[in-house]
Amino acid sequence: MIRGTDTWSVTHALRKIQAGKRSEVKEITLDLSPAMRRIVRMSFPGAVLVNDRFHVQKLFSEAMDDLRIRHRWEAMEAENAKIREHRKNRTKYVPYEFESGDTRRQLLFRSRRLLLIHQSKWTDCQKARASILFRLYPDIKEAYDRYLELVSIYNTRIAPDLPPDKKEYERALILTKLARWYDRIDKMKSKCFHIVLDTFKENYITIMNYFDNRSTNASAESFNAKVKAFRNQFRGVRDISFFIFRLARIFA
Repeated sequence: MIRGTDTWSVTHALRKIQAGKRSEVKEITLDLSPAMRRIVRMSFPGAVLVNDRFHVQKLFSEAMDDLRIRHRWEAMEAENAKIREHRKNRTKYVPYEFESGDTRRQLLFRSRRLLLIHQSKWTDCQKARASILFRLYPDIKEAYDRYLELVSIYNTRIAPDLPPDKKEYERALILTKLARWYDRIDKMKSKCFHIVLDTFKENYITIMNYFDNRSTNASAESFNAKVKAFRNQFRGVRDISFFIFRLARIFA
């Protein structure tokens, strides 16, 4: 167990593994952290790096949520200004409610969940709320449409039994789709997606490597979540050796 994610500490620990065994590692999936990328390149120089698709999608979802939050703050400021105006005139302010029963402020708050899932999984209530949200905020609709496009691109499969030239052709098609998607994001007026664009520029090769074997670190993330939940039950860990022993007994 290593405390923290300092590059040199993690690399030093990994290099305790024999170089021959480390050279047998062919592919590693990782998040978008530059530190993690340096660790892998220094410790496993022969491995192909793959950016996990869920971290890429999460980055875009966070940018989209940032856009929603900005609109929510604007709605709150506008509502507070009207409340002050009515208070000054000694009248009661009654906010306008849409057909879903939400005020503009509530609509933006309650739409968070529906923007994080595919529209095929929306409930009837979420469909009604999304219809109003997209009518009022076309930029949020455009961002959500781009999110669905990214999911669709990631769901594209390259059959493993294809000949090399056909595989390369299919990979080129996916690359073209990603390039067109990138251009559409670049033309969006919102500044929320600048980090997404910069990330794609920086990690474009490792993002594309996903489509060769469709590898993800979902199992590692799931196990990490279990370890954190187990640790939180005890509000921290004092005896690390005993904690690892208990983990091995329960999850091994």
